[in-house]
Amino acid sequence: MVFTSWRGVVGVVKPTHRPGSLEEFIRLLPEGIGVLPVYLNFKRGTVDEFRAALDAVEEKVAELASEGVDLIHPEGAPPFMVHGYQGEEKIIRDWERKYKVAIVTAAQTQVDALHALNVKKILGVTYFVGAVNDITTSYFHDAGFDVLGMEGMSVPFEDVGRLASQEIYAHTRQAFLKHPGADAIYMLGTGWRCLDTNRLLEDDLQVPVIHPVPARVWAVQKRLHVRQPVHGFGRLLLEMP
Repeated sequence: MVFTSWRGVVGVVKPTHRPGSLEEFIRLLPEGIGVLPVYLNFKRGTVDEFRAALDAVEEKVAELASEGVDLIHPEGAPPFMVHGYQGEEKIIRDWERKYKVAIVTAAQTQVDALHALNVKKILGVTYFVGAVNDITTSYFHDAGFDVLGMEGMSVPFEDVGRLASQEIYAHTRQAFLKHPGADAIYMLGTGWRCLDTNRLLEDDLQVPVIHPVPARVWAVQKRLHVRQPVHGFGRLLLEMP
């Protein structure tokens, strides 16, 4: 790769062609970190689609590794969560050995962020219902967390990006009041556009909110040995623990 980014280059595997989260990710990254995106094309957001995706993700990982990126980040937590917490760890270890590059998944960034904030009990909010939420609950339980609830919104996968941030805020607040005692709120997925609710939810509910975009910005900085706090998007990026 032609050297154009003086603090490192992260290759990103985007699971959909849906706009929004990539732009947010790039906007929150410190100057000097380059982003090289490649795309999959998930359409349904079902467990079967997620289980079948691993070979396609690996093809993109291989493509990015051949470009000489410093770090690879496959976005989309469910395609790895379906293999379980330990199963995901083995997949990533095998790929790192095979492709000779550091790799961190979306779910791994979120687990690491929760541990960095000393969280023990979490409440999850998602735009899925049913099996995906059950898989997510099991994944975080196996990662060492007490999952008080995984509250989903019933919305068609293709319509998630149309949810208003006020709707997402209301869903999250209601879920938190239903499950008192959570140390943090975990938000699954970047399909919904709710980054602007992070600080507001933290201010109102007085617990940290782990949204996938700040979590990956934090994790990429850590792995590239960069430390540049970002204001306005929650405790994780402000404190950079």
